Amino acid sequence: MFGFGDIVGQDAIKGHLMAAIEQDKISHAYIICGERLSGKEFIAKIFSSALLCDEEKGKPCGHCHNCVMSYSGSNPDIIRVTHDKPNTISVDDIREQVNETVRIMPYGGKRKIYIINEAEKMNPQAQNALLKTMEEPPEYAVIILLTSNLEELLPTILSRAVILSMRPVRDKEVKKFLMEVEKVPDYKADICVAFARGNVGKAKLLAKNEDFDNIKNDVIQLVKYIRDMEVSELTEAVKRASGYKLEINDYLDIITVWYRDVLMFKATADANNLIFKDEIQYIRKAADLSSYEDIQDIIDALEKAKKRLSVNVNFDLTMELLFLTLKEK
Repeated sequence: MFGFGDIVGQDAIKGHLMAAIEQDKISHAYIICGERLSGKEFIAKIFSSALLCDEEKGKPCGHCHNCVMSYSGSNPDIIRVTHDKPNTISVDDIREQVNETVRIMPYGGKRKIYIINEAEKMNPQAQNALLKTMEEPPEYAVIILLTSNLEELLPTILSRAVILSMRPVRDKEVKKFLMEVEKVPDYKADICVAFARGNVGKAKLLAKNEDFDNIKNDVIQLVKYIRDMEVSELTEAVKRASGYKLEINDYLDIITVWYRDVLMFKATADANNLIFKDEIQYIRKAADLSSYEDIQDIIDALEKAKKRLSVNVNFDLTMELLFLTLKEK
């Protein structure tokens, strides 16, 4: 069983939700905004459980009938809106799962809670349908929208909800979570923290992803020797990178962290704060050969490559241009 104390970071959100329950000032609609894997679903699960708990006020007790059902995902008063189309929540999804059921009284709890994940996928018609319920909700109804993009939601939706924005979690908190809860060794926790950038869920996923170590090792071999590679070797490197298309952002993030280490060492000559401190020989060499402007050009090229791939620009061409930049700088 989990409670608010198990949420890593996000103190402002935890404080707001706990106070709302304790003071019995629950809004009819909440929007929790944060990037993918940041923990929105986990927060919504704990908040929903706390709202329906029979024994505690301000937190889920973990052992009453409602809490047990909430944590098993079988509480009939927590409705998770689903959708068949992968990229769209349609007006029919909202009408059938929200509007046509919201007037039915809660089965066993004090409230009836609707959780709409990936709410940015609601098309305008679906949002307008939901707006009708948000404008005149039953006293017991609570709607929780989870989104990674507030800009995709209508202003009328935003104006009728309490907006709670996820913040990046401090690196030391993420590392503590990985080491104490997930039992990740120190050296691996440092690497996962560096790539997660304050996203606890991403750090956890990387720590458990066996492919991540393979990607990291391939990237390190690339950046260590890319200056000396022939064109045919760069072409082969692009082919190997294509094997990581589904994890290409992780691949590019590892390259980014490497060059941030190079930049850090060039500025400070101190290896203690480097992520790849065990590769100091090669980082020192790269720092000596590249100017500050060169390193910034590389970091800019990495961001440009991410943007190109996100809009489906040709993969091989994008990676070839990136690798040529890495070689020349």
